[in-house]
Amino acid sequence: RDNFIQLCNPHLEKMKEDILYHFALGTGTHDFPALFGDVKFVCVGGSPSRMKAFIAYIAEELGLGSPGCDYPNICAGTDRYAMYKVGPVLSVSHGMGIPSISIMLHELIKLLYHAKCSNITIIRIGTSGGIGLEPGSVVITRQSVDATFKPQFEQVVLGKTVVRSTNLDEQLAKELMQCSKEINQFNTVIGNTMCTLDFYEGQGRLDGAICLYNEEEKLQYLKEAYDSGVRNIEMESSVFAAMCNLSGVKAAVVCVTLLNRLEGDQISSPHDVLVEYQQRPQKLVGYFIKKSLGKV
Repeated sequence: RDNFIQLCNPHLEKMKEDILYHFALGTGTHDFPALFGDVKFVCVGGSPSRMKAFIAYIAEELGLGSPGCDYPNICAGTDRYAMYKVGPVLSVSHGMGIPSISIMLHELIKLLYHAKCSNITIIRIGTSGGIGLEPGSVVITRQSVDATFKPQFEQVVLGKTVVRSTNLDEQLAKELMQCSKEINQFNTVIGNTMCTLDFYEGQGRLDGAICLYNEEEKLQYLKEAYDSGVRNIEMESSVFAAMCNLSGVKAAVVCVTLLNRLEGDQISSPHDVLVEYQQRPQKLVGYFIKKSLGKV
């Protein structure tokens, strides 16, 4: 059975036109079903350049583009986000942090709804700080947890705190793990991901402009996180999981770890090593998409 996007907003049906302002797209100016109706896989990540690199990579993997082919930015009318498409794959940047990805997801989910897309899988690919893992390890998120290790996303709506679930699709995580075993190129684990509101104090770093705790307190906190099942830390997964849950979309988070936070705070690996690390989630998700389309 086709599984269509569920919109949790009855007000949208009363609107003559829906302007996706931060994408520079709108239902009155663009034919969404014609442009996006064949999309089945959506990959999102922080950096516009990384998402452009991903669409070029997946085009080559699926045999849908020629070497050196340039892919136009569908959202060229704005500098907020970048969007690229090839075949059934959409690649979208989301910026850094919960507010930025939240805005993008509101408009992305509406885009998929207006395009009448069905059976969509959305995967966030990105970077993170690892806990107790060798740098370069890939973490497939079981649950996104907050900075107190609770699997929930809290948001204030109309002055009241709303708490939403951050569970991710268990079967999808297992399928991604199986794909990693099949390509057998890097260490991959399934674990919880801690989503914070900040890169420095919120993640217990000692190298920010403000730090009012000591190294012992930092290490105690990170070890508590590890003992609770957390294997990496980033800044987008909680609202990503919550919004995909509410929209009835299968979703996963696949992030590479750039360092082991139990051993330090600063990312000091050479540039070429970091570039190779950042390609690992792309390789895993690319293989998953190929396998899902019967091209492996």
